[in-house]
Amino acid sequence: NFTEAFGKVLRSLETKSAGFWTGPEVEGTLEEILEEIRTPTDGRFYRIARALELGATVEQLFDATKIDPWFLEQFAYIVELGEDVRTAEQFGATELRYAKHHGFSDRQIAALRPGQFASEDDVRALRQELGIHPVYKTVDTCAAEFEAKTPYHYSTYELDPAAETEVVEQRDKPKVLILGSGPNRIGQGIEFDYSCVHAALTLSEAGYETVMVNCNPETVSTDYDTADRLYFEPLTFEDVLEVYRAECESGTVAGVIVQLGGQTPLGLARRLKAAGVPIVGTSPEAIDLAEDRGEFGRVLDEAELPAAKYGTATTFEGAREIAAGIGYPVLVRPSYVLGGRGMEIVYDEKALETY
Repeated sequence: NFTEAFGKVLRSLETKSAGFWTGPEVEGTLEEILEEIRTPTDGRFYRIARALELGATVEQLFDATKIDPWFLEQFAYIVELGEDVRTAEQFGATELRYAKHHGFSDRQIAALRPGQFASEDDVRALRQELGIHPVYKTVDTCAAEFEAKTPYHYSTYELDPAAETEVVEQRDKPKVLILGSGPNRIGQGIEFDYSCVHAALTLSEAGYETVMVNCNPETVSTDYDTADRLYFEPLTFEDVLEVYRAECESGTVAGVIVQLGGQTPLGLARRLKAAGVPIVGTSPEAIDLAEDRGEFGRVLDEAELPAAKYGTATTFEGAREIAAGIGYPVLVRPSYVLGGRGMEIVYDEKALETY
């Protein structure tokens, strides 16, 4: 349904807010928000949701956005269901399954019911206890004319607990899951996609069945002839863990590769390992040494490898001291990012303070 698909969209964008109610609350009065949403922006959906919470009608939203009323009514339903989840006296199997059917993530449910769930891990634990998991359906790339060589799968939470999954029994080869690069941004992501393609080709030559997980259909790694099986899913901890579970049920999974898809899968490495998922290749601990600028500096020192002058700071005062020691201009960037995201060349102290 649309509500479930829309939930996947918001999770696949990889912003700090991964769906309604998971980020900071949109500020402003109803009148101010209605004026703001007249201009299309990448954050407009969240403002629409807030306007609905403040009592906006579909007619008011249509007047402001010119979005087809059918979609606005779907957004209104999501917001209404969110309020039902928040205020429900009891939240058990029936309520949980219905919320999942309409695209609510474990993280969203935890945010709506902080008194019942400390985190999304608690929601997942309840789902597992109740046996509530998605099933996987197939997009037939050959329109039933002949057997599809590469099945494309997508998850859905059916209301019927007996709904069947379409993930077929595995052939005689062990499988390796490859986590893709997620949403490509301008100037970023192509190199990670290229790495994932070569992982799939090399693993096939080595005798493994390859399973690609990615939310972006417009990449080479998601071409029909790259991997043996393909899942179009958001690259979140919850979604990846469910794909891993489905693949384990259909055969032997040798492990999961997180190192080649860029920052998106790298950010999942520790949690996946802690959940018992075998990580193939570079360990999450070694990944952390490479991603934490301070830790990487210590690795360089221990290995006696020369490097350009550098330093790590968590406050402006600390950054100012390091920058003065290096001399302007300086390159500033956060830890735990790849591809230049959040990076700037800073030419003076005022610009450093702003950064």
